[in-house]
Amino acid sequence: MQYYWGESDISPLFLFFINTNVYTHQVIAPIPMQKLSKVILVLILILSLSYCASDNPASSFDYNETDPTDTLEPGDLIWSDEFNTPGSPNSSNWTYDIGHGSGGWGNNEVQYYTEEQKNVRVENGLLIIDAIKESGEWTSARVKSEGLQSFRYGTIKARAKLPEGSGTWPAIWMLGSNYKDIGWPASGEIDIMEHVGKDPGVVHSALHTPSSYGNTQNKGQTAVPDFHDEFHIYEAVWTPESIIFKVDGESFYTYNPSTKNSDTWPFHNEFFLIMNIAMGGNWGSDPQFETGGMKNGIDPDLTHARMEIDYVRVYKN
Repeated sequence: MQYYWGESDISPLFLFFINTNVYTHQVIAPIPMQKLSKVILVLILILSLSYCASDNPASSFDYNETDPTDTLEPGDLIWSDEFNTPGSPNSSNWTYDIGHGSGGWGNNEVQYYTEEQKNVRVENGLLIIDAIKESGEWTSARVKSEGLQSFRYGTIKARAKLPEGSGTWPAIWMLGSNYKDIGWPASGEIDIMEHVGKDPGVVHSALHTPSSYGNTQNKGQTAVPDFHDEFHIYEAVWTPESIIFKVDGESFYTYNPSTKNSDTWPFHNEFFLIMNIAMGGNWGSDPQFETGGMKNGIDPDLTHARMEIDYVRVYKN
């Protein structure tokens, strides 16, 4: 078999550089050097163009490019519950803690948490949490998004009206989803809003970390005199660099440790939401009403306390 290139018609499909009989390997006629040089130039050009056009992932993938499925922009809504469907809270978003908990949920609280509608329900476009005193015993509710809705960074907003009365301790907060694996406070805790009825009109926000927890030093507070009469927006702006707490858009505390490690910054994992009314407890208890050496200091004339939540929304930062 012979392969021949014309003077002016050099085809790149012919890839042999020597004119050879394929059966006998006998060289029939050598290609002139001038023609061979042209063939080599054509091959080099073809190979160069092929390399430039290559879509080889190893040579073209940008490991820093964003997830193409993430089309959200800063300020876009990631998730919300507007509490528009009457009855029990949406089971796709919320579940419950039940009972007294270990050691009063670790805080010597006196209430028993239930999932009964007398304690927690959606009504008139609001999530209602009612703490109720019956036959000398308090029941309440603690709803949480654990295992259903969790978030890593974002702006979390809850529009709420808070209960009043000495001994009440409502909270809107977040807990690290890995708390069962590594324990608390290693999991981290973000307290978006806490209010103790014995100190009415002062709203607190705090962070709990291995470096500071319990009576944490990482906290701030602001005055909200009409906490019970009006709705206010309680907010945490959580980024990889800092967590900023706000009420009605006004910042009052920023947590931004200069050294971020597992002791000071366990806030790089997913967290879930919790909303509850505790009664009494280490912080909520009013000493003037305590009996039997317990943290049960609740105004004896108080029989009912309510927190109303208009919505909970999470936005992309």
